[in-house]
Amino acid sequence: MGKIQYNWDLICANLLFGANFSFFVSLTKYFLDFRQIFMLQILASAMFFVPFAIFSERSYRITWRDFGNILIVSLLIVYGWMYMLLWGASYTNPIDASTISTLGPVFTLLFARIISHTPLAPARIAGIVFAFIGAGILLFDNGFVFAHGSSNYGNALVLVAVVAIAVNTVIIKPQLERLGTLVVMGWYYIIGLAITAPLFWKYIAHTPFLRLPMSALAELLYILLLGTVLPMYLLYRGTEKLTSVHTALYRYLQPVVATALALLRHQEKLDRANISAAAFIFIGILFIALAGIRRATPTRE
Repeated sequence: MGKIQYNWDLICANLLFGANFSFFVSLTKYFLDFRQIFMLQILASAMFFVPFAIFSERSYRITWRDFGNILIVSLLIVYGWMYMLLWGASYTNPIDASTISTLGPVFTLLFARIISHTPLAPARIAGIVFAFIGAGILLFDNGFVFAHGSSNYGNALVLVAVVAIAVNTVIIKPQLERLGTLVVMGWYYIIGLAITAPLFWKYIAHTPFLRLPMSALAELLYILLLGTVLPMYLLYRGTEKLTSVHTALYRYLQPVVATALALLRHQEKLDRANISAAAFIFIGILFIALAGIRRATPTRE
């Protein structure tokens, strides 16, 4: 019962993340370059999280091994997830992007098994196969062409982002448990600013953001505060107390929100590919989840 709040953290984080897809597509299509949003995300996150790393006594407990893990995960978060997700969203649509994001549990499970060197149960292997079939339907719906700027190209970039976020939740869990969510995230964005500002500051230095329409400003503020800073904190606080599989499974909430917003805002229509892909991925995740529940349930003799 004491962990209910951390489940709610993950639920809220994924609901907030889900809305991002609609706003990403809207802003990058009509108003901003995705690199501008990316640099603003890093800046907003750094302003909130970095003070916790600088002024916390826990920062003095960081070992070289901790720092190595935090460095790897910072690269995965900043370039593997945030940058790739925005880049992909600028070419695809909210429904495809959010459906692909539900593959997180599959990659989390695979990476966790690679680290622990334990075999996969047949049900989980079946789940992985179903999930990959679903991803394949979206990736190859328009043929096997991945031309720059095509929806297939965008979907492939989103898939890279999903792999990055799934891997990082497995790698960073020991540091989250030992140092705390806020300290670890503070160090993420100390590193994040150092590796992005020299390359991307020019995209925001002379941009008159206040001249954007109010609707675009509202979308941008949502992405920065309610779509980045708050859900990132909730995601890692939940990951600190729960398992990486919990973290991944709640990601299935994202396409529900993204699809609802995309349909409401007339950004996209559901087609056979969307429905078929979502069905295969859902069946795959269901197999994976049920296998986990069955394994955790004690047998009676």
